[in-house]
Amino acid sequence: MDPHLLRTFAAVARHGSFSAAAHELGYTQSAVSQQIAALEQDLGTPLLRRRPVALTDAGARLLEHAGPILLRLSAARADVTRLSGAPAAAVVLATTPFAAFRAATLVAVQRAMPRVTFTLAVAGRDAVATGVATGAFDLGLVDGVAAPSDPLALPDAGRLATVVLAQEEVVVAMPRDHPLAGRRSVRLADLADAAWIDAPEAAVPPAQLRALARADGFRTGPAYPGTDRAVLLELIAAGAGLALLPASRTDGVPVAEPRLVHRTELVHGSLTPAARAAAEAFRRPS
Repeated sequence: MDPHLLRTFAAVARHGSFSAAAHELGYTQSAVSQQIAALEQDLGTPLLRRRPVALTDAGARLLEHAGPILLRLSAARADVTRLSGAPAAAVVLATTPFAAFRAATLVAVQRAMPRVTFTLAVAGRDAVATGVATGAFDLGLVDGVAAPSDPLALPDAGRLATVVLAQEEVVVAMPRDHPLAGRRSVRLADLADAAWIDAPEAAVPPAQLRALARADGFRTGPAYPGTDRAVLLELIAAGAGLALLPASRTDGVPVAEPRLVHRTELVHGSLTPAARAAAEAFRRPS
C-alpha cells in the first residue's frame, strides 16, 4: 500500500472533502480523486462515497489503521533525520500541564549552552508524545495516573525512550463543601456515582477511571478539552465535578484504593547533542 495514497485518503476522510484535502496537501482536486481511485483499485473495494463524501465500512476500517501507520512513518523519518543531521541550534521541550517541570533545570542548561535556543511548549499527553516521535519536539515531559507497576499509556509512535522523573500520590480534587472533603482517604469506587470532569488532557477521564477502579459509573460532567490547570481547578471549585490529580498540585482527598500514582516521564527519540545535554540534566535528582 502506497503511504502517499494512504495519507491522501486520511486527509479526505478528516476533512470530508476532496477540495479541502487538496488544499491541505498542495494537490489539485483532480489529483486527489485519482489517488483515492488508485487506492481503491489497489484494495479492491470502495473506501469513500461521493456526494456527500462519507466513509464506507471498508474505509472506516482503513482509517483506523491509517493513523498509527502514518504516525510510525513520520516517526521513522524524524528519527533518521535526527541521527544524520547537523548539530541543532535549537531545542524544543514540550510538557503536559501537570508534569513535574523544573524551570531551574532548563534555565541552567540554557546558561551552559548560550548559543542554543530553548523553547518551551505546553500540550496534551498524546500531542507531546506524537510531537516528539515526529520531530516537532526534541524532548517531552508527560504525566499521568497509573498503577505503580504500569507504564503510562502513550500513542504507539515507534521507538521512544521513557525515563521516570517523579512519582507521587494522587488525590480526588473536590469542592470544599463536598461531603467527603474532610476525609483522610477515599476508595475510588466510593465515588462512582459522582460526576467527573471530562478533561483528558489535564486529568484522568471518566473512561479511564472506570478501568482503574474496576467499577461502573463515574458520570461524565462538563467536558474540558483544554490544558490550563487554573481553569480545571476553577471548574472543580465551582462544583462542576471531581477530578483525579497529583497531590502536589492541589488540595484533595488521597486515594487509598486502588493503589495509584501520578508519574512524570521524560520522553525522547534519538537526540541531538544539545537535546541530550538537556535530557541528562532533567534526569539528575533535583
